[in-house]
Amino acid sequence: MDAGHVPVLFDEALEYLGIHPEGTYVDATFGGGGHSRGILDRLTSGRLIAFDADPQARERCQDIPAERFTLVNANFRELDHRLDELGVAAVDGVLYDLGVSSMQLDAAERGMSFREEAPLDMRLDPTTGPTAADMLATLSERELAQVIFDYGQERAARRIARAIVRRRDEGRLPATTTALAALISGVLHRYGHRERIHPATRTFQALRIAVNDELNALRESLVQATDRLVEGGRVVVISFHSLEDKIVKEHFRSDRRLEVLTRKPVTPSEAEQQANPRARSSKLRAARKLEETP
Repeated sequence: MDAGHVPVLFDEALEYLGIHPEGTYVDATFGGGGHSRGILDRLTSGRLIAFDADPQARERCQDIPAERFTLVNANFRELDHRLDELGVAAVDGVLYDLGVSSMQLDAAERGMSFREEAPLDMRLDPTTGPTAADMLATLSERELAQVIFDYGQERAARRIARAIVRRRDEGRLPATTTALAALISGVLHRYGHRERIHPATRTFQALRIAVNDELNALRESLVQATDRLVEGGRVVVISFHSLEDKIVKEHFRSDRRLEVLTRKPVTPSEAEQQANPRARSSKLRAARKLEETP
């Protein structure tokens, strides 16, 4: 496991997954590999399939023996297709850790952090799709404001979008993370920003979600995961903001094939929050697939 990546709610996630030593499991978000290694430690003859769209993920799993582990370089919205390719018809459990890996946030070239100067990329898979810079260059003011408001829950979305488009019209569109963060900070400070978080936090989150189509990918993948579960199989999701948590909660409640195991979301202990500040906003929900009725 990469020293820079600490798995959140590690013990709780593995407990709710209810691992059988001979079972087949999916880690839908390999990331730093912490949860994957925990699952593998509990398997004897079982198998783990991990998903990660980041091409660099292969470098992070070279120490894992291949006989019980398969890494799929793809987004978890491709779960059905990729499991078919591997000849895996059903699985005993699926785990999602929806937090962006600290390694991806710390990699300046990804352009996800406003703390390091980098091109405005923000793609989890840097080989495909439009970048954040592409979105800023093409979306209308109204579309941009909608993205920032819907995905970042930023109350000043219209003001931020207006400032970005004005810069674009002047031929001075921010080209780097720090330049965009400075523009956003200037807008919010003019209107009395008083929050503890950095002024650019919500806008950067919104752009990252939009660039990677994260919420639609989650919706699609949860349906596919539920389809693939054996009777009694479990799906466990760790989310980090209310938009993700709402999608998970609604899927668990609306899919009649599932029994919700977490009446309220599981949150990290005070000790874990102090040891790993990244854990503070995390919530875990779990569900079990019911027996099919004739």
